[in-house]
Amino acid sequence: MRSLFWLLILAALAVGLAVVGRYNEGYVLLVTPPWRAEVSLNFFVVGLAAFFFALYFLVRLTRHTLSLPGAVAEFRQRQHFNKAISAHFEAARLLQEGRYGHALRSIEKSWADHPAPGAAALLAWRAAHNLRDTEREALWAGRVEALDAKGFKTARLMMEAEFALDERRFDDAHNTLQILAMSGGRHIAALRLGLRAERGLGNWTEVARLVRQLEKYKALTPDQALPLRSSALREALRALRGNKAGLLAYWQSLDAVERAEPLLARDTARALIAANASDEAQQVIEEAIQTISPEWDEGLVLAYSQCVGGDVVGRIAQAEKWLAQHPRDSALLLTLGRLCRQQQLWGKAQSYLESSLAIVPQRATHIELAQLFDQLENSALALRHYRAAVAMI
Repeated sequence: MRSLFWLLILAALAVGLAVVGRYNEGYVLLVTPPWRAEVSLNFFVVGLAAFFFALYFLVRLTRHTLSLPGAVAEFRQRQHFNKAISAHFEAARLLQEGRYGHALRSIEKSWADHPAPGAAALLAWRAAHNLRDTEREALWAGRVEALDAKGFKTARLMMEAEFALDERRFDDAHNTLQILAMSGGRHIAALRLGLRAERGLGNWTEVARLVRQLEKYKALTPDQALPLRSSALREALRALRGNKAGLLAYWQSLDAVERAEPLLARDTARALIAANASDEAQQVIEEAIQTISPEWDEGLVLAYSQCVGGDVVGRIAQAEKWLAQHPRDSALLLTLGRLCRQQQLWGKAQSYLESSLAIVPQRATHIELAQLFDQLENSALALRHYRAAVAMI
């Protein structure tokens, strides 16, 4: 529609010029002594317009001719640019396919003309690392490092840490991640690498802290974080065995969620018992059982029976309160039997142990009863329970 509109305007303009030209009797006199020329005004206007268009075309042709070498150079540069970009995408695809040699050759061919050499160098570095080509890996690592000022420092440090972890150089990975943290690069991917490095170094307290952070940022689900954190905390606990002050300080440093984990509370209590801190172990177990109530953990209850010395009567009283809530719990009855044996309450000990045995026959209960009857100098019953224990092996 627009084209038709302009066509009508041009047609009207042509008709108007033809009419004006027909009735125009003017002329133009050109004098250059000794010559003189007289032409009609219409011819002069048409000639002037033709001269203008001819001059314009000549200027454009000259300009285009003079710019031709630059245009050719720009065309070639654009071709090289497109080839480099295609080679980059091809190398990225090959790298994902595991064809590391092909990916590295593709980058090497396009490196000189690549518009983003840092991105290409990162791909080539990863390919050389996967090929275990140390010489070319060092070459491309150096090229990436030379581009730190152009925004590639964080990417370089991340890759250095990742490659150090692949080679089990946990100290180098840790140091690299520390540098990254100082430059503000403590994001989720860096935290994941840090978790691997700290696990490799055996820094279990730091592992637990990183797991908490990853869970907070939703990089780990609660189901994924729980076993990792629990394992790390128990490993840290194992390193403190025999150190009563260290164990107590460690337990106090934990938050309420961690203290509520039965496995961790049980291991802490056993470590305190081994360090001759049964009263402190008693407190840890009682707090843990109270926290996880109404749930019940037999491991904690059995650890309670391993507490020796101190307030044994208080432990018996507490265990009997639990028994009112769990009257048919064989582990709790076994614990009460052991505690009563410590306090030399022979009758109660025998009653609790036999009740436990009646609910769930266990080798440990038979041994407790055998030892009890040995103390009571009833060798026949002791021998019977020893034989029953051996039969359950």
